[in-house]
Amino acid sequence: MPEAPTELAEEVREQIKDRKSYLGVIDRLNKASVDKHWEAYADIPWDDPEFTVDKNDPRWVLPPFDRLGETEWYQSQPPEIQAQIGLWRVATAMKIGLQFENLLKRGLLNYAYRLPNGRPEFRYVYHETTEECHHGMMFQEFVNRTKMPIRGMPRSLSLIAQAAPWIPLVSTEMFFVFVLGGEDPIDYVQRKSLKGGHIKHPLEETIMKIHIAEEARHISFARHYLKHRVPKMNPLRRRILGVATPVVLGVMARIMLSPPGPMVRHFGIPKDVVRQAYRSEASQAEISNSVGKIRDLMAELGVVGPVGKQVWRAFGIWDEPKQRRAVSASASAEGNAR
Repeated sequence: MPEAPTELAEEVREQIKDRKSYLGVIDRLNKASVDKHWEAYADIPWDDPEFTVDKNDPRWVLPPFDRLGETEWYQSQPPEIQAQIGLWRVATAMKIGLQFENLLKRGLLNYAYRLPNGRPEFRYVYHETTEECHHGMMFQEFVNRTKMPIRGMPRSLSLIAQAAPWIPLVSTEMFFVFVLGGEDPIDYVQRKSLKGGHIKHPLEETIMKIHIAEEARHISFARHYLKHRVPKMNPLRRRILGVATPVVLGVMARIMLSPPGPMVRHFGIPKDVVRQAYRSEASQAEISNSVGKIRDLMAELGVVGPVGKQVWRAFGIWDEPKQRRAVSASASAEGNAR
């Protein structure tokens, strides 16, 4: 039985110079999926008394970087209400995660269905689909144990999202942007939570570490696929991808990181408190930071044109790519030295 990961996994990052190096990455990801994987009902001790989910457990209180937790309204609530709101947030993130991964699995299988014999991506896609199945089971089991009426995605958005599994039939590149749009923001928050020591409950910590370890592979494949494919796209399709990417990311990051409407209504959170917490400059910066890796990747691939950059800004998720910021900082330091 594999043990839960004790350290945060890092994605495989290599420069894709040619097809051989791209195939090498897939080989390593395939091997990693065989050597280190977890099963939802074999590797999580659900019935351990330490893993019991009690909605009034103070370990569910919101972490400092959740802006709602900083408000006077939240801090004035009784301890059990603070815990219940924190648990609702965790459970909603897991419910949305399993709904997204449901769409992802169907899209991956649509992609794999059309792959010719002998393509190494086929095996990797089935490894990822298997891992996502276990993620969905562990997320839903957690939600069930909260005994809270957790809904996940808003109903209207859930209906629109049913188109996502068909994206690979139109553009595999756009599909893997969608994959990163769902995985990167959650990965960003989970890593920040663990590194900051904000996760107090052992069940949440175990689920989160397993998810991070396997999602590192999924994120790595999507990034390397885009590095391999995007440079070969024709100019028109590249421009379309450049404009569509910030739309997908802007919507998905907010779904993942914004407060769920049912929670706001259930606890009677005043509208001005919600605005204070989640529409502040700091909260918007957090959303922008959560898609920073994808933004830098798109800039590296040369698909962020003038129009696309305006769309990034319109969704409030633009920042200068890391490499450009580093060059600018270096030039500024050099100028100051003179």
